[in-house]
Amino acid sequence: MTTRIAFQGAPGAYSDLACRTAYPGMATLPCQTFEAAIEAVKTGEAEFAMLPTENSLAGRVPDMHALLPESGLSIIAEHFQRVEHCLLAPRGASLAGIRQVHSHAVALGQVRALIRELGAQAVVEADTAGSAELVARWNDPTRAAIASSLAAEIYGLDILRRNVEDAAHNTTRFYVMARTPRLPPPDQADLITCFVFRVRNVPAALYKALGGFATNSVNMTRLESYMVGGQFAATQFLSEIDGHPEQRHVRLALEELDFFSREIRILGVYPAAPFRLQQRATGPAAD
Repeated sequence: MTTRIAFQGAPGAYSDLACRTAYPGMATLPCQTFEAAIEAVKTGEAEFAMLPTENSLAGRVPDMHALLPESGLSIIAEHFQRVEHCLLAPRGASLAGIRQVHSHAVALGQVRALIRELGAQAVVEADTAGSAELVARWNDPTRAAIASSLAAEIYGLDILRRNVEDAAHNTTRFYVMARTPRLPPPDQADLITCFVFRVRNVPAALYKALGGFATNSVNMTRLESYMVGGQFAATQFLSEIDGHPEQRHVRLALEELDFFSREIRILGVYPAAPFRLQQRATGPAAD
């Protein structure tokens, strides 16, 4: 029996491509919303969910901060997917004839140079794969879509030009979610622990809470704050650190965090992706 991995979007979306790249042996399950993808895992309709958390150009995916802690799922892996935008059009269309370019607002913002070159009108659609489906349905040689090469294959469109994004480093990071945690052994190399916490409402609470990571030499790779419950005074933090909670220096740091926090919830412990390790090895890219 082929297991399935759920994602938000239409067939051919970049999340679909991420699923097929990371888990080529699994069937993909398109879902209309992030909540539906999470629910598919919780009900057993899918084994995993591939959920975007941040993009190197657009930043974080806001919905994830609210959804992940309450999802009941655990992060078991991360995956980095290169976003390679393609200009798609009906069979026989030409670059010179394109008058409208359809796609998600974020994608259109990442191909401004191409749109200027074509002298075309940018038209916002719900998502990239959906725009490809519309262009295929209209079959109008003056209308094109910005989407993935997978979308071109699924909807029978020509790729007029590949890699049309303005920035070559456009990459989306995904969390792979499952019903139950898959805790790696504490002595495994290159592990990441992801958790959310709320500090106590006292002066310098965040400063004191984070001090334990410095004194115990724990590398914190992500720290983001966001409101919860619609209250400006209630702030929750999402953080990622290198290491395993059962490693002594990580355990001590988390104990100090717990002393100054109202709540700590671990969302997952998982191996660092090869993409992350490669970037660490090569250092920041030159401008």
